[in-house]
Amino acid sequence: MSKQVTVAIAGLGSRGKDTYAPTAKMFPDKMKIVAIADIIPEKVADVAKEYNIPESACYTSAEEMLKEDKLADVMFICTQDRQHVKQGIPALRKGYDLLMEKPISPDLDDCRECVKVANELGRKIVVCHVLRYTPYYTKLKEVIDSGAIGEIVDIMALENVLYWHQAHSFVRGNWRNSNTTSPMILQKCCHDFDLLLWLSGKTCDSVSSFGSTYYFKKENAPEGATPYCMGGCRAKKDCPYDAEKIYITNDRTGVAKGKTGWPADVVAQHPTVENVTEAIKTGPYGRCVYMCDNNVVDHQVVNMNMTDGTTMTLTMCAFDTTGSRYQKFMGTKGEIIADLSKNTINVTTFGGKTEVIDVSKLAADFSGHAGGDSRMVEEFLDMVAEGKEPQGNITSIDRSMESHYCALAAEKSRLNDGEVVKLDTLRK
Repeated sequence: MSKQVTVAIAGLGSRGKDTYAPTAKMFPDKMKIVAIADIIPEKVADVAKEYNIPESACYTSAEEMLKEDKLADVMFICTQDRQHVKQGIPALRKGYDLLMEKPISPDLDDCRECVKVANELGRKIVVCHVLRYTPYYTKLKEVIDSGAIGEIVDIMALENVLYWHQAHSFVRGNWRNSNTTSPMILQKCCHDFDLLLWLSGKTCDSVSSFGSTYYFKKENAPEGATPYCMGGCRAKKDCPYDAEKIYITNDRTGVAKGKTGWPADVVAQHPTVENVTEAIKTGPYGRCVYMCDNNVVDHQVVNMNMTDGTTMTLTMCAFDTTGSRYQKFMGTKGEIIADLSKNTINVTTFGGKTEVIDVSKLAADFSGHAGGDSRMVEEFLDMVAEGKEPQGNITSIDRSMESHYCALAAEKSRLNDGEVVKLDTLRK
């Protein structure tokens, strides 16, 4: 049995508090939370009570926690995008190994410095590319590596962003504006670039990209719209982005329907109909989606040329009702259609019959990013406990940088009318 790993968590938002911390209950012999930090006292109090953390190990910020001597074996960096490196480097120098929420940083120099410090100190950083750890993509990787469809020549990938997820996170929410957070193609799609590179075993040479904020802007506001959904908006009845619909009455997400987890728990702690209603009257999550300070894209296409002459395309689009991922792999001997929304992998060889792999029969737990969240944390804990280097699904910080190069190159191309960007110009 692996030894128990002690954990300090910086950032108690949706990922730190609700996704990664519960692993301590799932695997108490492997993980113990010994210190926590967040700028919201109520979140600190909740987590401290739930995991029996003494007041002396509770901090008002990651920076305050990092003033102390090393408190745990590892630190989970679960703060906002532009804070990861600024907190991660001091943590590395304190002697922590890190589980770092993606992206590493939207700033390429920060990314490089983080990699440099980790390598100089011999410390480990695992970036939270959680989809690698899912039963679904683990099986897909196995099928591709078997050579069933020969050499991959082209991949077509779709990142379908659920319409209300776009409104919640990328129009009203924390990741709405790249000036304060990250470009959407990095924040949302570094997952996808990581998957494409890992699944194919290929390296990207260059990219071109197009996209824009097409819909979520003031000129598209319907007649009668008001700055807040509950401010007398006359377009409210027919608007799918109405905050009351999303957070209160929706069968999938509404607190009135008993859905008190994400996204409602971002709007109000311990969400109820009453406190969510009050929060959306004047708070950020009640704003009209056409009148926010958002600037991230709502659609983007990326063309990727690989170093071996093969190609890939990734389309991210916010106008979707499934909120899932789809990939078609075209090889020299056949094709694979992978549809995460259906949990199926269809493998067809040229001249042969289609084999349908039902991934739902391969595992019991598909909660949390299709079952990836808890598996990722467990693999990280085992790696640290056993003193191993990243292997298997675990990705090193150097490898994670490849997904960031792709995303940052794509954003550079998009901002320059689709010019071709060589990734080596970023790697150097």
